[in-house]
Amino acid sequence: MSTQSQYAGASAVPLIKSPSLRLPRPVEHPPDIHPLPDSVTAYFVYPFTLEPHVLTVEASRRSTLAAHAARREAYLKAREEEKERRKREALRRIAPGFEPSSTPLVPTKRFSGVPNVPGSTTSGDDSGHRRTKSVMEDLVDQLAALESK
Repeated sequence: MSTQSQYAGASAVPLIKSPSLRLPRPVEHPPDIHPLPDSVTAYFVYPFTLEPHVLTVEASRRSTLAAHAARREAYLKAREEEKERRKREALRRIAPGFEPSSTPLVPTKRFSGVPNVPGSTTSGDDSGHRRTKSVMEDLVDQLAALESK
């Protein structure tokens, strides 16, 4: 076995340089250049004269952000309330007097201008409980009252 490299045949191929590639000219330093000192820590001094300016800018930025957040929250709340108001109005158009946050509506007995017809209610119960008229009985009583006038 020979210990030849697999690239041994390529070692005899001449390389061609591209004419567009060339070495750059060496950089020439001007004679009056200021050399850096051994320690640059003297250049890293914090100017505390900027501190009040930075603090006032930060305080005004925070107050502006808080004002924007409050205005955004108020806008979102007003938008939500407007949406709820429109929803309630739509429900009231369907069922007048409906309020979703309150208790269910309970019908109340109103006084009708029709006088009571004797014998229309059963009074045979001695315990004081009386049977209420059905809707049909009430309608018949009202029609009878209208015919008698």
